[in-house]
Amino acid sequence: MSEISADSRRLALEIIATLVNIKRSAADQLLRRAEVSEPLIRRFLTDRDPSTGEKLSKRVAGTMVLDELARQGEDSDVISALIDIAANWDAFHLAADEYKARAIVQKARELQGVLGAHARKEHEAQEARRAQATARQAAEQTTMLTKQSELLLSQFDYAATAGDPHQRGFLLQDLLNRLFDIHRFTVAKAFQRNAGAEQIDGAFEMDGWHYLVECRWRAKPADTRDIDGLLGQVRRSGRQTMGVFLSINGWSEHVIPLLKQNPEKSVLLMDGYDLRAALSRQIDLRKLLQAKVRALNLDAEPFLSSMAI
Repeated sequence: MSEISADSRRLALEIIATLVNIKRSAADQLLRRAEVSEPLIRRFLTDRDPSTGEKLSKRVAGTMVLDELARQGEDSDVISALIDIAANWDAFHLAADEYKARAIVQKARELQGVLGAHARKEHEAQEARRAQATARQAAEQTTMLTKQSELLLSQFDYAATAGDPHQRGFLLQDLLNRLFDIHRFTVAKAFQRNAGAEQIDGAFEMDGWHYLVECRWRAKPADTRDIDGLLGQVRRSGRQTMGVFLSINGWSEHVIPLLKQNPEKSVLLMDGYDLRAALSRQIDLRKLLQAKVRALNLDAEPFLSSMAI
């Protein structure tokens, strides 16, 4: 037991023995307020000395209570509560010796200050350890994110120059899913719905909304028919659903005017530069998407380039 704990126990015993003269009142005013269990309080009031048959004094009975609480591992909270009660005590008329009671109250206030300082230091130490652990986890996350992003970027660049054009679409879906995953988005990979009538390239969640993703990596820019397909999927989804149309080689000149005319304003546009900026970590993926959402909702602009952020 530490020095402070030993001092606390001795003081708690003096509190029980001194502040309230009548034993039953001591049980009510001290032990019950300190949340001592009723079985222990009954023992405090009724246990007798086996040699004399006399009821135990408050001091002896208090020692029994503290010993039993220590065996149960519950003494710390009760002792702290007794010291708090004594530190705020003003019912000196209940004591047999008012001056002694006042001395005990003063000791409780002094020890409470020591315990408070000790608790503050421990709290500060815990906060420092927690901050160190958080910083270490953040550093590990940054290292992992950097390595994974570099790998995905190299795959993207290889596919752009030497990859099989027929396989690029599948590679793009996989690459995008992995990119969202390392940025800790909740991701749903490609799936079908409506009895197989609809093929969804992928989906993710952000800020309480669901986003359906359509990917295109073709030599020609995407056209309005491609956009119409995603718009239909979004309309057939729940109300908190939007779409992200990723076209590596952009889109025709008619796509943005079409989306601006759409009153629902439910589809964001991404191009190959946006994707590469996120892969190379020139811009954070979540920040990029949130900026695009703001541009669509506030400026009715379906495409905000990462270069403008």
